[in-house]
Amino acid sequence: MTLMREKTILELYEAMYTSRYLEKIVTQLWEKGNIYGEMHLGIGEEAIIAGVLSHLIPGDAISTDHRSTPPFVMRGVDIESLLLEFLGHPKGLCSGLGGHMHLFCKELLLTSSGIVGSSGPSAVGFALATKYQKTKNIAVAFFGEGSMNQGMLLESLNLASSLNLPVLFICKDNNWAITTRSNEVTGGVLLDRVRGFGIEAREVDGSDCMAVWQAVETAIPRLRKRNPAPYFIQASCTHNEGHFLGDPLLRFHRSPKKELGAVTGPLTKSVLHYKGGRLDKRISSVSNVLALIAKARAQLSFSNDPIRRLEKTQTHLKDQFAQIKLKVEKKINSISERVLNLVQEEASL
Repeated sequence: MTLMREKTILELYEAMYTSRYLEKIVTQLWEKGNIYGEMHLGIGEEAIIAGVLSHLIPGDAISTDHRSTPPFVMRGVDIESLLLEFLGHPKGLCSGLGGHMHLFCKELLLTSSGIVGSSGPSAVGFALATKYQKTKNIAVAFFGEGSMNQGMLLESLNLASSLNLPVLFICKDNNWAITTRSNEVTGGVLLDRVRGFGIEAREVDGSDCMAVWQAVETAIPRLRKRNPAPYFIQASCTHNEGHFLGDPLLRFHRSPKKELGAVTGPLTKSVLHYKGGRLDKRISSVSNVLALIAKARAQLSFSNDPIRRLEKTQTHLKDQFAQIKLKVEKKINSISERVLNLVQEEASL
């Protein structure tokens, strides 16, 4: 196991904080109504993305899910083009047609999709191309644990194994499938399922960027050798903003009076209605809903925040971290101001 250099730790921190601060700006734009529709943030996943991407080289391909901001930012996509894309502007990365979920950058071999599990087939396609081209490049697939119940992802694991393709499968496991606990709808153990395809698989703490970095360092030689083999990493994480901004389960904790007041009447009416299921079944359903809301509270805790965690474990780098924060915030604030001025000027024409 290679001992991480201080330079690498600082690079990981800058990558994570750049993504985090950009998504802070994106949150503000969404709350003001500048960005329409759902917004899925990668807050809480930064350590996973940074730990993987730090090992990639030019020509490696990345296929990701609907939380595409962190990998696109950390891979070097122009931040201004991303912000314009989120705003639906024709000068955006995909001419304003992709939003934040359906992005593509041909030059960097980056793609994302809101279709659950689709990063698997995309990565397999990328990896098959590298095999024909006889390069040492690899493909990375990022997806949530809920995707592991999708047929296309299981087929991707099978193909990657049977064709000996250099695919690094990264499962970002937060144990939530929108508002459903994943372990309640998933049979067996995911790592055992993957090993059944003959693929080496391991688990890692996805809130620890150094642990992710070490895990990927172990996987990379297997992927880049002449006869490659796919590799699977299950990385646990926490989405501190829930499934998307305005997550209904988290709203109950952030504004309990407002949210409970809005649903108490309808819930009571449904329980006492003279038609429907048995009373005990109705009460049980309401209890399940309340239990689900209670479980969601854990997502509000920043105890597993990857940035705070690195700050706590690397206190000797406190001054360097502070300098990185100032540099990143200045850069992104400037870009954000420029983008908003452009949009406002065009709106006034």
